[in-house]
Amino acid sequence: VKSDVYSFGVLLLEIVSGRRNSSFRSPECSNIVGYAWDLWEGGRAMELIDPSINAGSCCQNEVLRCIHVGMLCVQDLAVYRPTMPSVVLMLESESAALPIPRQPTFTSTRSSVDIDSWKGGHDIVSSNNVTISMIAGR
Repeated sequence: VKSDVYSFGVLLLEIVSGRRNSSFRSPECSNIVGYAWDLWEGGRAMELIDPSINAGSCCQNEVLRCIHVGMLCVQDLAVYRPTMPSVVLMLESESAALPIPRQPTFTSTRSSVDIDSWKGGHDIVSSNNVTISMIAGR
């Protein structure tokens, strides 16, 4: 259920920016989520908006709300993502309070991952916290 929310968030950011996720192939930003986060964190979210939207009759607050909701939808951990009914409510209602999005893991300015909150919802699989993975080609 929450993977659909993530995909919707990416789609929302693509619509607002006028760019496909696959168009971000640079050392600075490898995807639209990282690009949007860098602008969001820097207080420059308006730079994400496609000029054809920005120049139109669209309300700036509505577009910023779409970016905010998109950032909430692309949270790394599903537990932090809203449900689709919540997303619809957030987009329909200007009075609905929006939580502050957390920094996505896969961004160019990654500082740290909230490991403690991640561990809280998972069972311990290994008694000594060590795993071995063998990588084999096809």
